[in-house]
Amino acid sequence: MSFIFMIEIERKFLVVSDDYKAEAEHTIRIIQGFLNTDPERTVRVRLKGQQGFITVKGKSSKDGLSRFEWEKEISETDAKALLKLCVEGVIDKVRYEIPYGNHTFEVDEFFGDNEGLIVAEVELNHTTEVFKKPQWLGEEVTGQVKYYNAQLSKKPFNTW
Repeated sequence: MSFIFMIEIERKFLVVSDDYKAEAEHTIRIIQGFLNTDPERTVRVRLKGQQGFITVKGKSSKDGLSRFEWEKEISETDAKALLKLCVEGVIDKVRYEIPYGNHTFEVDEFFGDNEGLIVAEVELNHTTEVFKKPQWLGEEVTGQVKYYNAQLSKKPFNTW
């Protein structure tokens, strides 16, 4: 199995309508938990459909645009076993992938304790990259820690 090491550059937005659903090319259910939610590094276990992943993310840059990310694919069996070891607050969401302009937006519709929260992310090649914004994109929340999945697992949307 291979792993991915990179500096992730992304911007995050709230979503103001469900028009994105009609534009989605792909949807997948994601269950994820955290073995560690330290602000300096998070360790996430994810079941994406029937694929498992373990991911380590470093601390975000001051502007919230970039951070270190290491990810390795693991078996579905291993992911399910590791999810049982995760701290309380497993995230349940459906991800919609929407091509728009030269980018693909990932829109996460959350369930459970985060029901009602819908967030879009777009990955960029550099921090000043210009991209086309769909009409359903709302307020930018890049760098706002409360929207990080690790934080949503500890302080869910329904407690705000």
